[in-house]
Amino acid sequence: MALRKPPLYDTHADRGATFTGFGGWEMPVEFDSIRDEHRTVRDAAGIFDVSHMGEVEVGGPDATGLMQRLTTNDVTALDPGDSQYAAITDAEGVMHDDTVVYRLEDDPAGDPRYLFVPNAGHDEWATERWRSHRDERGLDATVENTTDEWAMYAVQGPEAVDHVAAAAADSRAVLDLPRFETADLAVAGVDCFLSRTGYTGEDGFEVLCPVAEAETVWAAFDDVQPCGLGARDTLRTEMGFLLSGQDFDPETEPRNPYEAGIGFAVKLGTEFVGRDALERVEAEGVDEKFVGLRMLDRGVARHGYEVVDDDGDPVGHVTSGTVSPTLNEPVALGYLDVAHADPDTNVRVVVRGEGKRARVEYPPFIDR
Repeated sequence: MALRKPPLYDTHADRGATFTGFGGWEMPVEFDSIRDEHRTVRDAAGIFDVSHMGEVEVGGPDATGLMQRLTTNDVTALDPGDSQYAAITDAEGVMHDDTVVYRLEDDPAGDPRYLFVPNAGHDEWATERWRSHRDERGLDATVENTTDEWAMYAVQGPEAVDHVAAAAADSRAVLDLPRFETADLAVAGVDCFLSRTGYTGEDGFEVLCPVAEAETVWAAFDDVQPCGLGARDTLRTEMGFLLSGQDFDPETEPRNPYEAGIGFAVKLGTEFVGRDALERVEAEGVDEKFVGLRMLDRGVARHGYEVVDDDGDPVGHVTSGTVSPTLNEPVALGYLDVAHADPDTNVRVVVRGEGKRARVEYPPFIDR
């Protein structure tokens, strides 16, 4: 099957971007260098094309009930303009995806509307799941996959807010927008949906604009460093943010939210799919935890590498690893049994057959 391409694929290619397949999309992995793009985001600002992320819109009289049933957080706590992070779990509490849910303005009839953002390649699956659950329960709600209608950019970094404010028609509204809140604002004369969210650990915005106006909005940030998925990955790894399909996956890395360290996004007082299973997990505890690892010996921990104790006995494995451009040293994320998951515990990561010393550290690895 051919890979999907973002609306500005040709624009990125002309800029000199190199591409990689990710989640069924062919996306820019770097424009100049991963290290330079990473450092620019930490020190100033960068812009990412994240149009590979899905957009699914849900509305109608039973929209809130449908969203509440299929996400782990408390959707009823959202007012229009609010957003929240949540997991999408099955009946056993295993995570199939994580997402951000946005409460939109009510429709003209006064019915609630939501937008949620599945990870790359999950939009069709999520749409089908929502529709199937709606039909099974006889709910009155619309579910539309609008991924192909939107381009999505992330402007991130200490100077990101200033750049977005300069491009927006109402700079004060940009500057005053709180974290995890949203607004409909014009950017470069184009009606856009802005959220003060991101995946880098820095301040900034995610900007959705109609595909037909994708070039206009991107060009409004021509003085901002374009960044690819390579820098996005090193930035999120430094913060300890989960990557769907790698740090958790229902088939290759089945994890529940408590194992994955996002129990804060689980509200057991709501009746979501998987709630009963997760109530038992919360009461009994977990056998393994998602932790960070800072390498003490020379060597880079990579996805799939085994973690052992000083006797060579297996105690876990790595799910993500890189050389941190901020720290200039290798760091990793992964799962360890609870007996070895406390901070400052010494373990070894097996790199090419040799146990390299590492220390357990709860991310983020850097202070933001």
